[in-house]
Formats: sequence, C-alpha cells, structure tokens
Amino acid sequence: MEGRAEAPAAGTVLNALANARGSAFAIDAYTTATVELDPDADGIEGEIADAPDADTRLIERCVELVVDAHGAEEGGRVRTESEVPMAAGLKSSSAAANATVLATLDALEAGDRMTHEDAARLGVMAARDVGVTVTGAFDDASASMLGGVTVTDNDRDELLARGEVDWDVLVWTPPERAYSADADVERCRQVAPMADLAADLAEDGAFGRAMTVNGLAFCAALEFPTEPLIEAMPRADGVSLSGTGPSFVAVGDRDPLEQLRTTWDERQGDIWLTTTQTGGARTT
Repeated sequence: MEGRAEAPAAGTVLNALANARGSAFAIDAYTTATVELDPDADGIEGEIADAPDADTRLIERCVELVVDAHGAEEGGRVRTESEVPMAAGLKSSSAAANATVLATLDALEAGDRMTHEDAARLGVMAARDVGVTVTGAFDDASASMLGGVTVTDNDRDELLARGEVDWDVLVWTPPERAYSADADVERCRQVAPMADLAADLAEDGAFGRAMTVNGLAFCAALEFPTEPLIEAMPRADGVSLSGTGPSFVAVGDRDPLEQLRTTWDERQGDIWLTTTQTGGARTT
C-alpha cells in the first residue's frame, strides 16, 4: 500500500514561545512524503532525500501514530523530499509531519476518516513525542495543513482563527541554522507583553503589523539582527524573523519586495520570492 502527499512551508506572524498564542501563514514551497506500508515489514524506516544523516524520528513517528490510530499493524518506509531548508524557521518539520500523516492516511485509504485539522494535531503529537518542538507548533502545523493564515492557542492545540491572505513573500535564509528545540525559552517569555500586542493584532486581522511587532521582539530575545526588519519596513506590509530563525520573511506587493530583495541580496545566504498558499496540504 502506497500513499503520497505534499504540504507547504510557512512563515511566522507570531511566535508562540512567549505566551502560547501563535500565528503563521502558508507559503508556496513544499515538502512531499511517500509512504509504503507492508504488514510483513518490521517497524518503520525513514529517509530524508539529500540528507542521509538527518534525524528521521519525526516522520517515522507520524506513520506509527496514524497506523495505530486506525488499528492497523503495518511496517514499511517513509521518504520525504523538500524544497524547504531544514532548521531555517520555515516550518520544515511541520510540513514534513503533515505530508507524512496525509500520505499514511492515503496508503491506508483512510483519508476521509480524519479532518485536516485533526491530522495536523497528530503531526504535532509526533513532534512532541520526539522532542523537535518546544511549543507543539500547532500554529505552524495548522497553517501548513489548512493553508492561509491561522491563529492558535498552542497550549490547547486550538484553532482560534483562520483567514486568507494574498501576499507576495520575500524570504532570506542566512547560511547558519537554528533548531527551535534549542531556543532560549526564558528570554522569549520576557517579551510576552509585545507578544500579547502582536496576538491582539493578529486576532483582529492586522497580520502585517503583528508580524513586524513580533519580528522586533523576537530578534531582541533571540539575538538576531534587526537591520533586515528596518530595511523592509518602508517597502513591506509586514516583516518578521520566521520561527526561531535564522530566516526573515517580508510580505506585501511584488514591486516593493523586488526592491527589498536587492538590499537583502547584499548579505550571504539564499533569497527567494514566492507567494502565500491558501490550499494547504493535499494527497498527490
């Protein structure tokens, strides 16, 4: 039995590390998962394309949880391929988990037995089980799974709001990597008053302003430079450090973002221009 699915990456509106409320939006870059189930196989074997030494526990655990939830006894293989750099703040783990959960449901021919929202929660459970998240990342998972922009309570894995945004998106990813599980949570909690403000803005639909408040607060907390934010503010509807870094994302209209791209391009790393994504994850 084989299943295949893809899930988009996402950018940050509000990091949930300070107050458990988070917000993220899906972007048009994808992780694809292929799952092959075999009742005679012993356990689940994971593989991440082009990263032979990468940790595969998350995607393996996703398959296990879906199989267990449906009372099956299957082993097999799961393989992911991604356009999304790992440990860059662009929700690669959430995209991988979502794609893997949907691919496993597809392999079991059980896609109609679980809502996309609950499928995202299953991926969050897997992320907690293997320790790759601090908050549970339901904000990231829900944006990737459902598309558009979501606002969540990550303590309760509750979806507070979902909307659609039509932005062009400029992404700058420096060469270094930052793992969310290694973030200084105590420093992040110290910016909770600013995170509360960003959360209120996001819940009122002022996502761009929420992003910029979040970016300033979390660059300070996590000791990232604020210069990319300052450069973006005259040209973007919103700009933020994405996740716990190191990527920065700016959103708005294409022509001003093209101008910003010229400025950001003076730094090392990868820069790419994409768009928001509203369809969410899907089987393929």
